Amino acid sequence: RIENKINRQVTFSKRRSGLLKKAQEISVLCDAEVALIIFSTKGKLFEYSSDPCMERILERYERCSYMERQLVTSDQSPNENWVLEHAKLKARMEVLERNQRNFMGEDLDGLSLKELQSLEQQLDSSLKQIRSRKNQVMYESISELQKKDKALQEHNNLLAKKIKEKEKELAQEEVQNSVEVTPIETQPLESMNATGSGSLQANCNEETAAQTRGGAILPSWMIRPINE
Repeated sequence: RIENKINRQVTFSKRRSGLLKKAQEISVLCDAEVALIIFSTKGKLFEYSSDPCMERILERYERCSYMERQLVTSDQSPNENWVLEHAKLKARMEVLERNQRNFMGEDLDGLSLKELQSLEQQLDSSLKQIRSRKNQVMYESISELQKKDKALQEHNNLLAKKIKEKEKELAQEEVQNSVEVTPIETQPLESMNATGSGSLQANCNEETAAQTRGGAILPSWMIRPINE
C-alpha cells in the first residue's frame, strides 16, 4: 500500500484506466465476456462490462460459482451455506439499488459511454411501454364514458316519453270532464207553463163571461191586463 494519499490516488487513477482499457481490449480482441468492478477507498464504484447488461454476466458467474460451491462444500454445515446465500443476495441487492439510482439519473459518473447508451435504450423502451399503457387506459376510460353517456340519453328519452304520455292522459281527462254536463229537467217547467197559460186563459174567459152577463161591454182601454 502507498502511504501517501496523493500518490495513492494518482496511482489508483492510472491503474484503473489501464485496467479498464485492458478489459475492453480482451473483450473485443478475444470475444470474451468481461465484467470488471472496482471500488475506490471512498466507496466509489467503477465498472466495465462487455455485455450491455452486466447483470447477465453476474448471474452467469453466480450460477457457475454456486455449482462449484455445491460440489466443493457439500460437506459444509447449513450455517455456512446460509452465509454464502446471504452474501449472494446482498450482492444482488446492491446491483439492483445501483440500477435504480442510475434509472433515477444518479451516480452516472462511473458509467462508460456504452453503459450510458444501454441505459438510455432501456429508458426509451420503458417510456414507450408506459405511453402505450397510458393511451390504452385513456381509450378504455373514454369508451366507458361514452357508454355511460349513451345509457343516460336513453334514460332521459324514456322519461320524456313517459312525461308526454302523462300530459296527454291529463288533457284527455280535462276534455271528458268539460263535456260531461248534468242534463236539465224540462218536464216540470213545461207543465208549469202549460198550467199557467191555462189558468190565464180561464180567467180571461171568466171576465168576459161576467161582462157579458152584466149586459155591458167595457171598452178595451178600461180592461186591465191580468199580467199587470
